Amino acid sequence: MAYLGNPTRTMAVLEKHGFRFQKKYGQNFLIDAHILEKIIDAAEITKDDFVLEIGPGIGTMTQYLCEAAKEVMAVEIDSNLIPVLQDTLSEYDNVTVLNEDILKVDISRIAEEKNHGKPIKVVANLPYYITTPIIMGLFESHVPLASITVMVQKEVADRMQVGPGTKDYGALSLAVQFYAEPEEVCVVPPTCFVPQPKVSSSVIRLTCHEKPPVEITDEAFLFKVIRASFNQRRKTLANGLNNAPTIPVSREDIVATLEQLGYNPSVRGETLSLQEFAQLSETLKKKVK
Repeated sequence: MAYLGNPTRTMAVLEKHGFRFQKKYGQNFLIDAHILEKIIDAAEITKDDFVLEIGPGIGTMTQYLCEAAKEVMAVEIDSNLIPVLQDTLSEYDNVTVLNEDILKVDISRIAEEKNHGKPIKVVANLPYYITTPIIMGLFESHVPLASITVMVQKEVADRMQVGPGTKDYGALSLAVQFYAEPEEVCVVPPTCFVPQPKVSSSVIRLTCHEKPPVEITDEAFLFKVIRASFNQRRKTLANGLNNAPTIPVSREDIVATLEQLGYNPSVRGETLSLQEFAQLSETLKKKVK
């Protein structure tokens, strides 16, 4: 029976093991059972599912996942938490704890071995400092994914969902929407964590597309164009692309391409949709020297 979803029991486990929080890992443990249940519901975990949990902490959400899923693999970077997890997860026989850095784990191999290559579900309470590399690492490695349900800084969740012309729109918005359909589940105040973060968080569910919403021939080049377009946000799109060493196209060809597609050369990247970036990428690709 999951028992860690409240402050008293969480603190008792921490004191029992003499655990000390480490800032370098961005550790904030969830202590609200209501939010935990919302995460499990949003992820639509069933007894047919293999779940990858990133950053289990002391095993609070892991307990809930174990009760809902067929099998859980929890990847925890902090070796000091491994004996804690061995304690808090001792009654569950459907969980494996891996003491590794998730950015160095071969998730495709795990999906193949544990779930016969079928899409897996990812659930995580992500450290703010490494949210984007983890999410993009999952997408870009083309691991078979059904969904990613994560707790992130609210500002990051906002950026994942917005469209062109808004201040939060950028490379992350486009990347997430290329790979998945984002949907905010709930906002989570700092009081739901120990220690309390300085900002609010959001639970967001990313339902992965079976195929991308735009057709392209070179995914890597598309994202080079997108990153170049936002690396220097105050510059025009033409200048951003021209200044990027990853875009081997002359300024003249860049400007000509923009004009060919009906854009003023002074247009900024934040005004283009995913579909428009795909069209720009495909046209620019033909002019690569």
